[in-house]
Amino acid sequence: MQYNNPFVDICLEGSTSLLRGLGQADKEILYQHHTVANFRKGDIIINHGARLKGLICLASGKAKVFRIGAGNREQIIKMLRPMNFISYRSLVSDSTFTFTVVAIEESATVTFERNAFSGILKQNGELAARFIKVISDDLLHSENRIISLTQKHVRGRMAESILLLCETYGTEPDGKTLSVMLSREDIAHLSNMTTSNAIRTLSGFVSEKILDIEGRKIMILDPAALKAISESGQ
Repeated sequence: MQYNNPFVDICLEGSTSLLRGLGQADKEILYQHHTVANFRKGDIIINHGARLKGLICLASGKAKVFRIGAGNREQIIKMLRPMNFISYRSLVSDSTFTFTVVAIEESATVTFERNAFSGILKQNGELAARFIKVISDDLLHSENRIISLTQKHVRGRMAESILLLCETYGTEPDGKTLSVMLSREDIAHLSNMTTSNAIRTLSGFVSEKILDIEGRKIMILDPAALKAISESGQ
């Protein structure tokens, strides 16, 4: 099936899209009931407490999912890449969205209208099973992150965050430079530490030749050492 918008094609036909296995009739229904939105870096994609109008797919760009906690402090829950679906839990539970999603670079989303998606989900057991698995994986990831962020020391948390960014976004052709650039504040919020601690910890990794840093570019020089620090929590 041909789509007039490449972003729709990514969300329906992308290699890792949860919707790729749908029949053409169901894809046609979603195609007829979609909207596309573009966001600049720093724009809010979804606000905390929003009542969502449909299933939202990040078609291009990168985004962070976070919640504001005690002391008005931001905690990043998840980093998003293209073909990630954002709002499925709120749709399934018919609740308001409990986090905030912000673009960390120029991004685009495709929203498939709630009733169209829900109708397909009710009739398609295989699709429902896929989303149940994603929800289960998300819960497991959240549980593991909670344990890590509360039990690991700052070095362990930072190492885990760098490895998480590498797993999520990959590296540039050199095989070392992360394909994402975050501010020190965002790295701190991902690692559950203050910005000053994040800066000191990153500097320590540079001194140990585990990482190299140029501005916001982070290069992993010794992935084995980084993994060992993450696993030990020290």
